Amino acid sequence: MSEQPWLSTKDPTPVRQPDRSGAVDRGGVRITYSVYGAAGPTLLLMPTWAIVHSLFWKGQIGYLARHYRVVTFDGRGSGDSDRPVGAEAYRDEEYAADALAVLDATETDRAVAVSLSSGVMWSLHLAADHPDRVAGLVAIGAVCSFPVGPQARKQAWASRLDTTEGWAKYNRHYLLEGGYDDFVEFFFGQVFSEPRSTKQAEDSVRWAHQTTPQVVADSTDGRMGHGGASTPAEEVARRVQCPVLAIHGTDDQIRPPAISERLVELTGGELILLEGCGHSPGARDPVKVNHLIKKFADTIYPRPEPGPRHTWVRAQSRPKKALYLSSPIGLGHARRDLAIAAELRKHHPDLQIDWLAQPPVTRVLDDAGETVHPASSWLANESKHIEDESGEHDLHVFQAFRRMDQILVNNFHVFNDVVD
Repeated sequence: MSEQPWLSTKDPTPVRQPDRSGAVDRGGVRITYSVYGAAGPTLLLMPTWAIVHSLFWKGQIGYLARHYRVVTFDGRGSGDSDRPVGAEAYRDEEYAADALAVLDATETDRAVAVSLSSGVMWSLHLAADHPDRVAGLVAIGAVCSFPVGPQARKQAWASRLDTTEGWAKYNRHYLLEGGYDDFVEFFFGQVFSEPRSTKQAEDSVRWAHQTTPQVVADSTDGRMGHGGASTPAEEVARRVQCPVLAIHGTDDQIRPPAISERLVELTGGELILLEGCGHSPGARDPVKVNHLIKKFADTIYPRPEPGPRHTWVRAQSRPKKALYLSSPIGLGHARRDLAIAAELRKHHPDLQIDWLAQPPVTRVLDDAGETVHPASSWLANESKHIEDESGEHDLHVFQAFRRMDQILVNNFHVFNDVVD
């Protein structure tokens, strides 16, 4: 990354700012959180390994927060939360206790816990020990110490090895003695095993350098039990009473789907396999994962049923309608789009056109007397993103477009919801 100085060292503005942010102190460790929405059923997006912070949920927040209240927090060791020292500070039970403290601090009675990787084990502890606080659990790419799958990586973690090739990089001594950069590049290459995943890998590598090798080593020691024995994973899973949805990629290079298969056996949950997906499908295939999370949450919190009267209209009797998408970047195309709309109306005078558009195009449309669809207010601002990217009058268009990923995911969801 240092050889490409035009790559951003910071993240773009989030597609949605939190309605509330704060911090809770638990046992001398400060945990920061964000809340999106003021009321309603809540989704708790759990942290994962300390190597990344809560921005790894950036592809989920914009969409899910339109349908549910969403709470996120930076796990200890990452983001704006404190970085305690020692493996005992990073045991599974500590992360679960942090999650409970965040629920209390955000006045959240119950939530659906959504977790990825190591966060799945922390969600299981939370659900098992506090069943009244967890309404359901979504487990993505579960990392749990069930006796299934290869165990060699865990055994090699603390040993001095005579090689640093491949998974030998996942080694405490190598991380702390100068190999952290090499490990991080390798590890996220494995996380994002799908082709054309460079953006997701670059984001994760950048976030990994916002914590320290010591924190990553300590948090790994804690997860593996070197900071004190944790309750066996299978025992915890058996005590979970809430509905469970496990999602796992068939090409997961970090943990095999067999772990999620065992998880649903122990919890009576449901497993959805994503063919060809790697360890972090929420980043690589966010639309699919977002729809799965919402569908599961909707079963926990059913929406009100429509009234008793329904009307269906045959296609030939329906008024002609069009949803017109007009880009906010530049204004020349706005005049072109208005001209196209005028020609369409010549052929179909009864055509109803609703515009899905953003400022400054909406000002042009308003002046022309056009109808801007109300869902346009849900769109993340693409024009502002481009303005921010060219703040020094120098725009790297390709990278600016790549850094629009969370905007494009959010805006596709808006389009999809309107069509539905």
